[in-house]
Amino acid sequence: MANIVNNVDLDKVSQTITNGKKDKNTLKKPVKLQGQWNFDPNNGYQFKTELSFEKGKETIEIDSPSFLGGQGNRLGPMAYCIAGITSCFIGTFVGIAAQKGIKLTKLTVNTECKINFAKTFDVADEPITEGIDFEIEAESEDGDRKKLEDIIKLAEERCPAIYRMSHVIKVNTRIK
Repeated sequence: MANIVNNVDLDKVSQTITNGKKDKNTLKKPVKLQGQWNFDPNNGYQFKTELSFEKGKETIEIDSPSFLGGQGNRLGPMAYCIAGITSCFIGTFVGIAAQKGIKLTKLTVNTECKINFAKTFDVADEPITEGIDFEIEAESEDGDRKKLEDIIKLAEERCPAIYRMSHVIKVNTRIK
């Protein structure tokens, strides 16, 4: 029987860590996608991509909000970014708690990220965002709030999405 805590399979995590200690390259996982811009305003979206995952594929259609020139028919790109950052951070938090043997009994998160489009529209050279706020409500079986606060700090250090937001990552673009 699998050792599952907080819906995290610790046997699989342990095996990943063991493999990573033997060969760090096993810990490098690419995320790739190919997307197409839709030029037909009657289709209800502007961008479509198909993402593959271990057990299948999922098609995602994205439409910018109307103030950005879209029709607002689908979630916009920033909504997907914020959902991704939030789920990555919460997943990191839950994973660390599970590895430490802390069984969570409640976990909810409210996320807010104010986006300033002044730079996007060449109105002002201001930061596009000043940050992201997570308001987390978490409870554990042992009721030890200090342990949860310590895990939050570890999650901030270890979450790939938070790392991406807090460190400059080289971006390469080219016209093919």
